[in-house]
Amino acid sequence: MSYFVTGATGFIGRHLVARLLARKGTVYVLVRKDSRRKLDDIGRRMGWDMQRIHPVVGDMTAPKCGLAAAQVKALQGKVKHFFHLAAIYDLAASAESQQAANVEGTRHALDLAAAVGAGCFHHASSIAAAGLYPGVFREDMFEEAEGLDDPYLRTKHESERLVRQEQRVKWRIYRPGIVVGDSRTGEMDKIDGPYYFFPVLKKLREMFPPWMPMLGLEGGRINIVPVDFVADAMDHIAHKPRLDGRCFHLTDPNPMRVGEVLNVFARAGHAPEMSMRLDARMFAFVPEAVRMAVGSLPPVRRFTGMLLRDFRIPKQALKFVTYPTRFDNREAERALRGSGIEVPPLESYAWRLWDYWERHLDPDLFVDRSLKGRVKGKVVVITGGSSGIGLATARRVAEAGATTVICARGEEELFRVRDELRAAGGKVFAYTADLADLADCDRFVATVLKEHGHVDILVNNAGRSIRRSIELSFDRFHDFERTMQLNYFGSLRLIMGFLPGMIHRRKGHIINISSIGVLANSPRFSAYVASKAALDAFSRCAQGELSGKGISFTTINMPLVKTPMIAPTRVYENVPTLTPEEAADLVVRGIIERPSRIATRLGIFAAIVNALAPKAYEVIMNTAFELFPDSAAAKGDKKGIKGEAQPSHEQIAFAALMRGVHW
Repeated sequence: MSYFVTGATGFIGRHLVARLLARKGTVYVLVRKDSRRKLDDIGRRMGWDMQRIHPVVGDMTAPKCGLAAAQVKALQGKVKHFFHLAAIYDLAASAESQQAANVEGTRHALDLAAAVGAGCFHHASSIAAAGLYPGVFREDMFEEAEGLDDPYLRTKHESERLVRQEQRVKWRIYRPGIVVGDSRTGEMDKIDGPYYFFPVLKKLREMFPPWMPMLGLEGGRINIVPVDFVADAMDHIAHKPRLDGRCFHLTDPNPMRVGEVLNVFARAGHAPEMSMRLDARMFAFVPEAVRMAVGSLPPVRRFTGMLLRDFRIPKQALKFVTYPTRFDNREAERALRGSGIEVPPLESYAWRLWDYWERHLDPDLFVDRSLKGRVKGKVVVITGGSSGIGLATARRVAEAGATTVICARGEEELFRVRDELRAAGGKVFAYTADLADLADCDRFVATVLKEHGHVDILVNNAGRSIRRSIELSFDRFHDFERTMQLNYFGSLRLIMGFLPGMIHRRKGHIINISSIGVLANSPRFSAYVASKAALDAFSRCAQGELSGKGISFTTINMPLVKTPMIAPTRVYENVPTLTPEEAADLVVRGIIERPSRIATRLGIFAAIVNALAPKAYEVIMNTAFELFPDSAAAKGDKKGIKGEAQPSHEQIAFAALMRGVHW
C-alpha cells in the first residue's frame, strides 16, 4: 500500500509518517528542493525507514503542487491514501501567506490527488474551521461557522470548503483540537496555543512562592490534544472502511476552561496557581461599546501591547481566552471504538510538556544574555571610572568589546587605569572632569560627542558620600550642597547632555548608581540619601516621558560596597560588604536586562515595611541611630580617628542582620 503526504516535515506530519511506515507501506513525501536535508534530519530523529521514504520534489504554491507531468504519470495508480497536512498554523502570519498556503495549497493538493488517481484524500483541517461559533459544533456542521474575520480561521474554513466540494476523489476530513506536544515525551516543535502563556507562569514562579494564591481569568473551554493522539487517530480512521465523505473531530470530550488549563501547567512548572478566577461573563452588564471604548484608550492599548510584546503573546491569541465553541466528537469516538486510542488527561502529561518547553523552547534560551552581545561596538560612558565600582565595571565592559569612556578628577590614576585596560586589549578612552562643576560637565559631554559621535550607555557612578548626623551638620550646610552638586546636578547634567542624541537615534540606556539607603532611609546619611533620592525621582519621571522613544533608565540601589568612600567608618571593616567586582556584576546585569530598578531583597523589604508600618520602622531606624555613633571623622576629631574604639558585638550583629545597609 502506498501513501502520499504533504507537510511530512511538519509536526503532525512527521508523527503520521511514522505510523504509516509501521504499516509496511511506501510513503511518497512532497518536499521542497531546499528541504531535502531537513527531511533526512527528521527521518533520522524519528527513526523512519528511509528506504521506504520516496521524496517527491515540488511546491505547494504551484499548480498540482509543482510536479512535472512525468512525476504525475509515475505516481498514477500507486497512491491509495493522499494525506494533505501542509498548511500554515500560525495566528500571527500574514493574511496573504495564509491564503496562499491554506486555501490555494489545498486546491493544488486536490488537483494532484485527482491527477494521480488517489483512492482517498485525507484533509487535516482544524477546529478553527468552526470559527467562533457560540455553542456545540457537530462534525456534520460546516456552513454554521461564525466569526471568521480572522485570517487563520477564515482560511481553514475555506480550505475545508474546497474539500467538501470535491467530486473527483473521495475524501475524509479531520479537525484536531489545539495540538500540543507528545504526551509520552513532551516533544514540541514551536510555541503555540497554551505555550504562549508559559513565560507568564515562569515569571510568576520567579516572583512568588508556589503557595501564594493568584488572581486570574476563568475563560472559555479550550480543546487541547497531544500530537501522538492526533497521529494515531488519523492513521486508524483513515484505514477503516466505509467512512468516506465524513468529518471527524479529534478533540477532547471533556475540555477544560482556560483558567483550569493554566493552573494545570502552573502545577507542572511549580508556579503559583490562580485560586480566584474571574469569569468574563461577570462583565457582561457593561455595554460592548463601553468595553471597546476603554480598550481603545491609548494608555490601555500601550500597556496591553507592552505586556503582549514582553511575553511574546500574539494579539490574535487573546480571542481564544473566551473561546465560545464546544465540539461534539461522536463520529470520531465511534470510529476509534475498540482501538484503545483516546485523549489522555492533560494532568497526566502536562509536566512533560513543561519540561520539554523549559529545556528546548523557552524564548529566554535563545536571547543573547551576554554582556558582549549588549555592548560590543557601542559607546559606554562610565563616570568615576578610575577606582572602585567604576573601574570594575569599566574592566568588564572593555573586555566585552565596548568603546569604553571613563572619566574622573585625578589625571594620574585615570590614565594609569586607561593604559592598563588598553594593554588588556580594551578600546578605552579617558577624560579628566570634575563633575561637581557644571561647566566641566558640559566640556566633557561636548568632547565625548565630538570624538565618538554618540553615547549608547551612560553609567552615572561618580558620587560623594557623607556620614554625619543632622545635629553635627547645623553649621555644615555645604555638606548638603556639595553632595547634591555631584550626586544629583552633576549626573543630571550628563544625562541632559547625552539624551538629545539618544532620543534622535531612538535608543539609549542610562544607569544611575543609587543607594540602598534610599529604600532603607538610613540615619546619618540625610545629605547622601537625599541627593540619590533626587536622581531616583528624576529617573522615574523621565521613564514616563521617554520609554516610548527607546530610552531606558535603570536605577541600582547599591548595597554597601568596600571602596575608599567608606574607609573613614571603622565599623564597616567588620560587616558584610560587596566587593567592587560584585557591585560591577549588578551593573552588568543592568546593562544586559535593562530593568527599571535593581535592588536587594532587604532593600525592597525595608521600603515595604516603611510603607506599611512607618512608626514601627521609625523605631528600628532610631535604634540603629543610637547604636552606631558618629565617627571621629564626622565630629571633626582628626586625632581621635586612630584611637577610635573597635565596633561592639551588638553593632556587628545588627549590621550583619541588616546586610548591606549603611549605618
